Amino acid sequence: MMHMTFYWGKKVTLLFDFWKTDSWTSYAFTLLACLIVSIFYQYMEDRRLRFKLLSTNKTTVAPPPQDGFAANSTTTPLLYSKLLTPNAGKLSVARFAGAVLFGVNSAIGYLLMLAIMSFNGGVFVAVVVGLALGYLLFRASDEGLVVVDNPCACA
Repeated sequence: MMHMTFYWGKKVTLLFDFWKTDSWTSYAFTLLACLIVSIFYQYMEDRRLRFKLLSTNKTTVAPPPQDGFAANSTTTPLLYSKLLTPNAGKLSVARFAGAVLFGVNSAIGYLLMLAIMSFNGGVFVAVVVGLALGYLLFRASDEGLVVVDNPCACA
């Protein structure tokens, strides 16, 4: 039976039917695996953001002027789409690699979420501590890095 509230104990089924713990040793290895995967998630997120920062074009394209908006206005239409830019249809290796990194990182994130949904307190603590350690190790220095997804060429 699946738990619907947090519980503490060594018996947990994690993600798959074959991943069951019944001893303290297997439970400890499961928590260690959750910790390592959580740290790896933060590492991959750091790599993805750095790759995006390095692969962005130096030339920026301003959104097309709308009715009532001047060409050099500081406001950008809310529903501005990248599909309207001249280089949007161009599929480059950098865009493809960025999409693959995003997909892998999203899959890892969803697996961590599903692991937490086992409602085992130890798994929850292991994942949260792993995310915090991974952030401390790989992303704490990223506070000064800014990735602008929709740059505005304002005068």
